[in-house]
Amino acid sequence: MVSRLTIPAIFCPLALVGILVWVMLLEGPEGVWAFQAPGWFEKAREQMVAEAIVGAGIKNPRVIEAIRRTPRHEFVPREQRHLAYYDMALPIGFGQTISPPFVVAFMTEALDPQPTDRVLEIGTGSGYQAAVLSPLVKEVYTIEIVEPLARRAAETLARLGYKNVFVKAGDGYLGWPEKAPFDKIIVTCSPEDVPQPLVDQLAEGGRLVIPVGQRYQQTLYLYRKQGGKLTREALLPALFVPMTGKAEEERQVQPDPTRPSLANGDFEELLEGTEQVAGWHYQRLLEVVRDGAPSGEVFVRFSNKEPGRVAQALQGFGIDGRRVRRIRLQAWLKGENLRPGRTATEQPGMVILFYGENREEVGTAFFGPFLGTFPWTQRSVILPVPFQAREAIIRIGLLGGTGTLAVDAIQLEPVGPSLPRR
Repeated sequence: MVSRLTIPAIFCPLALVGILVWVMLLEGPEGVWAFQAPGWFEKAREQMVAEAIVGAGIKNPRVIEAIRRTPRHEFVPREQRHLAYYDMALPIGFGQTISPPFVVAFMTEALDPQPTDRVLEIGTGSGYQAAVLSPLVKEVYTIEIVEPLARRAAETLARLGYKNVFVKAGDGYLGWPEKAPFDKIIVTCSPEDVPQPLVDQLAEGGRLVIPVGQRYQQTLYLYRKQGGKLTREALLPALFVPMTGKAEEERQVQPDPTRPSLANGDFEELLEGTEQVAGWHYQRLLEVVRDGAPSGEVFVRFSNKEPGRVAQALQGFGIDGRRVRRIRLQAWLKGENLRPGRTATEQPGMVILFYGENREEVGTAFFGPFLGTFPWTQRSVILPVPFQAREAIIRIGLLGGTGTLAVDAIQLEPVGPSLPRR
């Protein structure tokens, strides 16, 4: 069957669009693209490195080269391979995801991998992060709590010739004491606090990169071990899948998906020691402004002159579509020369992506577009919630459009009483 590929442009790095040229794409019986232009993956990977890695500020040449040489498409399900070189998370089954390439590169660079390092990774997932680390260090020991994922990752890594990566199925909270101490530890799932076994297994002078916090409010930290104690440096607001097993059993704060809301919607709180807005991750072309806010003292401003370039901020939240059928989204907005990007989907606005129990996408909702020039105005909309929804991510900003969009006091709340569980 001859088909045409359609990919949501809001996820596209700008330069990658130019190589999404498909000729007579053939769709196989399982919905997998059976024919692609020769060298497409290699070209896509080069463009991804230029746009989403180097273009986003990664500077370590060894890390950049490792990303350039690692075939991410080999680590995602076949039906997701056409999306492998977009800077986005992708589902890999069992409610887990493969992290966006920028996140992998950023965490790897923060780890400062050295050729003599023995590294422990918690959360093998697809095996992609371990593969990126493999040429940079002496040995990688990686633990995955979902046994089928651990088996699949081990098989993929072996097939691709990564001989210094060792995979174990187990609870990463406990680490790998038989192989300790480790020079570096990297954690790709989020506990509420740093597990003590990982602290114990980190060598003196070692580094630990880990996202810590509540389910949808996390911060990526770099810890250094000096004199047996940890010092902490905040790196980025983040959103990772939760660390399960013992870490989840010890979690004190659980989200209430029957009362969805946004954190720091007024942007008053900044990440410690930075100019980044706390609670909002994947911030791009965002500026914190302290003068002229319609609510409080701070607002954010997105600016972009290049159609297709992403200016955005994201936040996750829990929402149960069985209990919440509609939500109200409200914000103060100000626009200057706001225009669409290259396609109908590249519009200044707010997009909510809804996900099901296995983190598969089950629907979208759009607030906007916000176009033209206008003064501070409070706008609101009521949006439907898919019944299958269990969590969601909101994206705010220009989303490929151009101009300047100022945003303040975003509020999200359910409309009407919570429905009884069915």
